[in-house]
Amino acid sequence: MREWYGDCNQQIYLDYQASTPMDSRVISAMGEHYSVSFANPHATDHALGWAAHKAIEDASAKIAGVLQVDADEIIFTSGATEANNLALLGLARRALPGRRRILVSAIEHRSILAAARAAERVGIQVDFLPVTDEGIVDPAELMERLGDDVLLVSVMAVNNEVGSLQPVKALADAAHGVGALFHTDAVHAPTAGIVDMAEVDADLASFSAHKIYGPKGIGCLYVRRDLHDRIEPLMYGGGQQQGLRPGTLPVPLCVGFAVAMGLMAGAEADAERKRIATLRDLFVERLRRAIPCVLLNGPRLVGRHPGNANLRFAGFDAYELLAMMQPRIAASTGSACASGSVEPSHVLRALGLSIADTNASVRFGIGRFTSSRDIDEAIAVIVGTANKYDDGNKVMPRNTF
Repeated sequence: MREWYGDCNQQIYLDYQASTPMDSRVISAMGEHYSVSFANPHATDHALGWAAHKAIEDASAKIAGVLQVDADEIIFTSGATEANNLALLGLARRALPGRRRILVSAIEHRSILAAARAAERVGIQVDFLPVTDEGIVDPAELMERLGDDVLLVSVMAVNNEVGSLQPVKALADAAHGVGALFHTDAVHAPTAGIVDMAEVDADLASFSAHKIYGPKGIGCLYVRRDLHDRIEPLMYGGGQQQGLRPGTLPVPLCVGFAVAMGLMAGAEADAERKRIATLRDLFVERLRRAIPCVLLNGPRLVGRHPGNANLRFAGFDAYELLAMMQPRIAASTGSACASGSVEPSHVLRALGLSIADTNASVRFGIGRFTSSRDIDEAIAVIVGTANKYDDGNKVMPRNTF
């Protein structure tokens, strides 16, 4: 395992779906572009500008190579939220009169749900696709809702809360069957081993660097080349990036993103995912043995993101449980992008969980820098905390570990 620049002795980080620590190889690659190669990549009159532009071109090519697309189909953004907004709102604002309906799954990231709602203000009808109790969109269900009036189907490849892996190829095929486009929020796809966009057959896909051990503040939207003129930009300026997203590109962030994406493919990445899945399985099984009321939310362990464990502590309040674990355990009750929200997770509710069960659920995320020692220590802390827990009405049964 490569090092990261956190203090593992102070806290056990189990929130990898919220954000990942930057890999030291990413930090190293970014360094010179903050100091030596600092020029504007759009400055065309001198060698320093040419060098910065070349770094951007190389980064685009590297990301495109991993995704099996062309470099000019990569549009850098500030992150996946912007990429999702550009995909949905950009298409909605140039939608033809006969294509005024968008279908999104009920468990999409809030940036998709909010963008879809915003599209309604330009005359788009938004329909929500239900999911199974494992968080899966049934292609047959999608087929029933499709029609010649559908502009776009947007379903995330891997859910950020329960880790469900969608049958994206089947969903894309169904959308294409009626002439609709298919977009996927693919933020967690690379860490789950889904990187080949040709295999997914998506027309548009959103990515974020800080979910794959890269820097915050950079992401991209893959846009099939022939769709460039069908997307209305969200911003206007100097016409950079095929006119779809203006502004001076942050060279260090683009370079770091490319290095991080490069580490998502190949034998090393495959081995990493297997190691993470093994640790995750061990973590879940040992917790379930030690705390009988612990249940798994969403798909079975074999059918979800390798680092995801969304667990329900029946009879507990997840917020109180996590608070009692501080500062030792970093985990979350749901999507970090819904922080400040007092509403129960819309993802867990869509899976059929009650409000009480939703409020008893914790998302644990395991990743590249998680060690077996971290797992041992985390289990000891969680079990010890559960044994001390008192919800005001009863003391939970004491378990030993």
